[in-house]
Amino acid sequence: MGLKTWFYRGGRPNRVARVLDRATAALYGRGIAPDRLVQLEVPGRRSGRTVAVPLVMAVVENERYLVAMLGERANWVRNVRAAAGDVTIRHGRREDVHLDEVAPADRARVLKAYLRRAPNARAHLPVDKDAPIAEFERVAPAYPVFRVRSRHVAAEDPRP
Repeated sequence: MGLKTWFYRGGRPNRVARVLDRATAALYGRGIAPDRLVQLEVPGRRSGRTVAVPLVMAVVENERYLVAMLGERANWVRNVRAAAGDVTIRHGRREDVHLDEVAPADRARVLKAYLRRAPNARAHLPVDKDAPIAEFERVAPAYPVFRVRSRHVAAEDPRP
């Protein structure tokens, strides 16, 4: 087992990973990283306190996406769903956004783009970054993907 999988054994961050994630989220939020690295702020579904998570943003056809490399059980995914998709993304500045969950049938191309941008995620997704799109389609149902839209655009745009 590699170090990257040890941090998230069982799909949950261990104590060391939680500390590192907090520090990484703070750096991403301040904009001290490439622009693809962001801090997601979402209210905790039980506590209501803001939870900050470091994530890698994928871009496909000028649309921004967030991917749950740990799959359905990722805490931030459950919090986003409980918040009805209304969250904040930070990278040097705050942006109130709405996250629309992408249907499993439409996730493959985003997952492929994500693996190219997020080398650390390769330990968690059971597909090679250069695999054919059919391999990504096979695993897509297990990895939630969310399209990022500015809240004012989300309110005007009738697309699901």
